[in-house]
Amino acid sequence: MTVVPQTRSARTVQQVLAAAAAMTFPALRRAVDDLPKGIRDLAGVHFGWWDTSGVPTSGNGSVGKEVRPALVLLSCKAAGGAPTAGVQAAVAVELVHNASLLHDDIIDGDRIRRGRPALWSQSGVPAAILAGDALFFLATQVLAQAPPPLGGQAGVDLLTAAMQKLIDGEYTDTLLQDRQTVSVAECAAMAQGKTRALIAASCALGALAAGADVEHVAHLRAFGAHVGAAFQLIDELLGIWGDPRRTGKPAYADLAARKKSLPVAAALAADGSAGQELCDLYASRRPLSTQDVERAADLVDRAGGRTWARAEADHHIQHALAHMHTGCSDTTTRNELTALTRLITDRDH
Repeated sequence: MTVVPQTRSARTVQQVLAAAAAMTFPALRRAVDDLPKGIRDLAGVHFGWWDTSGVPTSGNGSVGKEVRPALVLLSCKAAGGAPTAGVQAAVAVELVHNASLLHDDIIDGDRIRRGRPALWSQSGVPAAILAGDALFFLATQVLAQAPPPLGGQAGVDLLTAAMQKLIDGEYTDTLLQDRQTVSVAECAAMAQGKTRALIAASCALGALAAGADVEHVAHLRAFGAHVGAAFQLIDELLGIWGDPRRTGKPAYADLAARKKSLPVAAALAADGSAGQELCDLYASRRPLSTQDVERAADLVDRAGGRTWARAEADHHIQHALAHMHTGCSDTTTRNELTALTRLITDRDH
């Protein structure tokens, strides 16, 4: 493994994200440009590169859009490699993530994504399904074309295993929505597939791109798994209390859909009148009004769901940082990874 000397001071987290975007997104666009024209056009609408008529747009990606590529490239650097070695892994991860968003919006009936109409709401469900399928396959293709060890069996196996866990997590999520009672443990297991698996794979793929040994890959993968768990918890808090101008989605969207997110599951499991009232509200058959979802948000808070989720996110961040310090010996890179993980738990401030 080639160790890259690190002598300069740590960049700010904004600089880290900007550098990751500058390295990853041009390569992402080149990969998408190789798709058949019809699917390429659909993908471009989803990414915000142009509208359904093909007119270029400025796009306004959501907060956290560069987090996964940044984790890949910093993990590559943490394992002693040049960040450029991890670009194809970053592109592959971003393709998988966006494929899942295309399908997720259909499943949830969400009409808004990143402040723009979701692809299915503009071009139809079949178009969005097929565009998502194409991005899944393109991700595997991009990774398989990378030089070894990233493009070898180990890299492809890492990515495809994460994809399978992501799909299983999404399916489990649909099953939980139809059940009146759901445990916190069941919701946590579902979330592990939806977000944790892909972020864990992001960090492992970055380390693999650097030629890291099995132990370093394992530590950085565990780091990513805990970061992913914290990321999901904060995402679910934002799904209830996030500012639509930052999240790109309507306020209280998850509550209106009666989603059993982790804060909600913790509130439903709590003793006391607030948890019971929330249970009754979720069990009702009538559509939830604006007043109902505002009441639900208050009940989740009063029942302790919001506090519990914040504490759990902080707990995972502490475990993540412990693994990162073991898997990364360079002080500059550790500082940058620490700043990035802290950003994840500050997104609701």
